Amino acid sequence: MTSRLELSGTAFSAYRHCLFCDCTTAQTLKAMRGGMTFREALAKRLEMIQPTTDMLNNYLRSHPPHLTPGIEELISELHDRGVAVYLVSGGFHAIIDPVAQHLDIPLKNVFANSIKFYFNGEYAGFDENEPTSHQEGKAEVCAYLKHRFGYRTLIMIGDGATDLAACPPADAFIGFGGNQVREKVKQEAKWFANSFQELLAELRRN
Repeated sequence: MTSRLELSGTAFSAYRHCLFCDCTTAQTLKAMRGGMTFREALAKRLEMIQPTTDMLNNYLRSHPPHLTPGIEELISELHDRGVAVYLVSGGFHAIIDPVAQHLDIPLKNVFANSIKFYFNGEYAGFDENEPTSHQEGKAEVCAYLKHRFGYRTLIMIGDGATDLAACPPADAFIGFGGNQVREKVKQEAKWFANSFQELLAELRRN
């Protein structure tokens, strides 16, 4: 049985670019800081943008993933130690899945949201059955993984309010500020790391 699990939140997806235009930033930040539910923010920003399949495909072609420094080394070290790594994100599979493939994380270990489209490529909503589409979704994923695989130790790493809220059922939470520092997370996390190199150095001491 795998005794440790590193469960990533938004930090591991770590795109330097956003799929959404600047007008959606207020809703996203408000949710990440705990000012509105995540599902409310998700619905609002998608309604504002009305994304299409062409828009998404053009974005993916012009914005390949730019990962936060140190993430590849950290994931590689965890894999070498036999640690299961999951990506749990309020983002979308279309964007998160290529990151997982780049990091050699199985796609079955990715929990994210799905945008729905009509046959003509126009926006048709999002899959509300995905656990990550609502505020408690990451906590639900943590509980599911512990029950399904019997992990004795499950650690959530993330930079947002929804990551923080996943502990418990996660056994521990590490706040991450390598992309953006959110004061609520920094204040409430027992350990707040500013880089993946910091996490890697600590891992190698154990």
